[in-house]
Amino acid sequence: MQKFSIGSIEIPSDGSLFFIAGPCIIESRAMAFAVAEELQRIGSREGVTFIFKGSYRKANRSSVSSFTGIGDREALETLAAVREQFGMPVLTDVHESAEVELAAPYVDVLQIPAFLSRQTELLVAAGKSGRAVNIKKGQFMAPEDMAHAAAKVAGTGNRSIMLTERGTSFGYHNLVVDFRGIPQMADTGYPVIYDATHSLQLPGAGNGVSGGERQYLLPLARAAVAAGVNGLFFEVHPDPPSALSDAATQIALCDFSAVIKELRQLSGCMQSIHSR
Repeated sequence: MQKFSIGSIEIPSDGSLFFIAGPCIIESRAMAFAVAEELQRIGSREGVTFIFKGSYRKANRSSVSSFTGIGDREALETLAAVREQFGMPVLTDVHESAEVELAAPYVDVLQIPAFLSRQTELLVAAGKSGRAVNIKKGQFMAPEDMAHAAAKVAGTGNRSIMLTERGTSFGYHNLVVDFRGIPQMADTGYPVIYDATHSLQLPGAGNGVSGGERQYLLPLARAAVAAGVNGLFFEVHPDPPSALSDAATQIALCDFSAVIKELRQLSGCMQSIHSR
């Protein structure tokens, strides 16, 4: 499997899980710092590494009236400040090739949203940026087809690529995770991440906002670890009911440490089984 580094984090991380976590969108510098500070505490306590995530702007919203951000420059400067203050790599998503030039100087990872995972110009621009690229599997794509998306980035000479499973749409207002997709995507030779919160979405089911089924977070995350993911992706918020995006699926920050502890322990059990 292709190995590379994001900041001080080696991807994949020698058999142990790494985590991508943070709020859905940068709502304020104070909130972003509160989340990053808690992630730093959890990482130190549990011996895990985090990449901090936060959208600097949300382009894909159910309703035209939905919150889209605090302003591009302010949000990107907040992400860069998180990296400097807390010493963790940062990730944000980009939606058009023109956004790559704007966002890349502030972050370590550019993320390609699931709905855009076939957009050639966007993938090529992200690859040329020199930043690591996380490509989310489209809800409409077969897992093995992610090899073609990765090839568009790799064709630029950039091999720092991750692939993320976030559910497949088989009907209205629902997503289903087929865990066969994790080893199928791993066959591409790139690290595979499981997006544990977006997989719980009920897209558009909340009368203009996405609903969700947060109660299934741990069962599906456990299954992903058992299926062999290299990393896990979570959206966390100090007060999910008041979140300005994805309120139905973000995890309460106060509950996150227990989630990480359990999944890390499960990962250790899986490593023991595989080493026999």
